[in-house]
Amino acid sequence: MNIQGLFAVATVADMARGEDFYTRLLGRGPDDRPMEGLIQWRQSYFGIQLFEDAARAGRSRMTIVVPDMAETRAQLAGRGLTLEPEINGDFGKIAQIYDPDGNQVTLAEPPKGM
Repeated sequence: MNIQGLFAVATVADMARGEDFYTRLLGRGPDDRPMEGLIQWRQSYFGIQLFEDAARAGRSRMTIVVPDMAETRAQLAGRGLTLEPEINGDFGKIAQIYDPDGNQVTLAEPPKGM
């Protein structure tokens, strides 16, 4: 299989509410709306899709790797979002935030040098 891209998917009950959250999380609006009930943010060969389905909302998880947790935390605070406390370990640092439907977004800062 030749993989050309990858999307993390969050399922939401209310697209407008979800779009507002992910726009603030990512610091920009979506790149496209390829079909009814689906919006996308693209970044190189990966991206995030927001899919509207009330019956499945809140069951998604994704991890976004960031270069600096403290800087990211400050940026998100400026957009009205608050991360949970960090967990530190050999793996680096992680912190979670939940969208309005309860989907878990983990931000991860790898150890320096990785």
